[in-house]
Amino acid sequence: MRDTARKVEEKYFSNLATHVEFLPVEWRSKLTLDGDTVDSITPDKVRGLRDMLNSSAMDIMYYTSPLYRDELVKGLQQELNRLYTLFCSRNPEFEEKGGKVSIVSHSLGCVITYDIMTGWNPVRLYEQLLQKEEEELEDRWMSYEEQRLLEELYITKQRLREIEERLHGLKASTISKPPVLKFKVENFFCMGSPLAVFLALRGIRPGTSGSQDHILPRTICNRLLNIFHPTDPVAYRLEPLILKHYSNISPVQIHWYNTANPLPYEHMKPSFLNPTKEPTSATDGESVSTVPSPTTSPVMVRRHYGESITNIGKASILGAASIGKGLGGMLFSRFGRSSTTTPEAGKEGAEGDEKKAPTVGTPPLSHSSSGFLEPIVELEHRIDFELREGLVESRYWSAVTSHTAYWSSLDIALFLLTFMYKHNQEDPDKAHLEAV
Repeated sequence: MRDTARKVEEKYFSNLATHVEFLPVEWRSKLTLDGDTVDSITPDKVRGLRDMLNSSAMDIMYYTSPLYRDELVKGLQQELNRLYTLFCSRNPEFEEKGGKVSIVSHSLGCVITYDIMTGWNPVRLYEQLLQKEEEELEDRWMSYEEQRLLEELYITKQRLREIEERLHGLKASTISKPPVLKFKVENFFCMGSPLAVFLALRGIRPGTSGSQDHILPRTICNRLLNIFHPTDPVAYRLEPLILKHYSNISPVQIHWYNTANPLPYEHMKPSFLNPTKEPTSATDGESVSTVPSPTTSPVMVRRHYGESITNIGKASILGAASIGKGLGGMLFSRFGRSSTTTPEAGKEGAEGDEKKAPTVGTPPLSHSSSGFLEPIVELEHRIDFELREGLVESRYWSAVTSHTAYWSSLDIALFLLTFMYKHNQEDPDKAHLEAV
């Protein structure tokens, strides 16, 4: 990333007085965790693949374990603060001149960094669950004995809270609690991040405001940006967690690093991914009111993860004839690119293909000829940014390599620097930089 950023910096930002420095945060190797226990129980066959899983996917298991979660959080937190302190001691003018700090995280590192910044702890979720159980208890009919015991429980909990508050007060008066991070985070870049899944499993649901504060307050971090490759199996979108209809709006496409005069990201309008139901005739497409939009149409129907197993069962019942017919329909819809009606048995194949490209002759599904839509409620800032797929790359091979390919991407290097240098690009004399 340092090498690619230098190349991009020299090409687009060489005339700026400021400079971006990348500090690698290597914190994982210092942790003890389970010692070599997992290594000792790992079979020797396909050792390379197993070692890769142990060093990546295994960390998610460590993080969900109550034994090791705190060790992972403290390890990263201490290393972030240590590096910042060391950098400031060697560059004393950094803080004086208002230097800004951004964090670039990858995979599980995005979740750990998020939890450090927000102070999230599983204990909080446990308390919320207990509170919900208490509310459910109040709603149902209870005997006199149950009511009496419940009152005693409330009194005991109230007393416990008072003691905890007094104890915290004594600790605060003797030892002032240091801040979690010694710096304010300007930009939080997430690459190949499963953060959205963690937040969804913690009970985060879409709101109505369109503000980043719904998942990450601006007082903690000025800007959250979620970068992912379309075939990265570990990466998930964040925008639909803020506004549900953004599930129907495509992520912002990251520019190629060598694109001439690209449109600034702030000026890129949201575009509709796919409708839930396409017009089947000219009369259906004539009325604007029937044209789906991200806000008026329901969230796009997605295949359930158990549906593929169900389809296997269906196939065995229908028999070879219907399978052949279905395959014929799939091939017809995939290579024909025609608006002609496909065979009925090929409907599933055609639906899957709609996600990749619209059929020729389909009426435009937008309120303007440009293909863009103006949602009623918009996000204050776009959060999901998607890398463009290569023209010749295999999607299956890409799914294996894309999760670790972010670090060496020139497109990402330009993207990061564009937002890091953004506060220096407001000078109208620097027109060539504003186009970056």
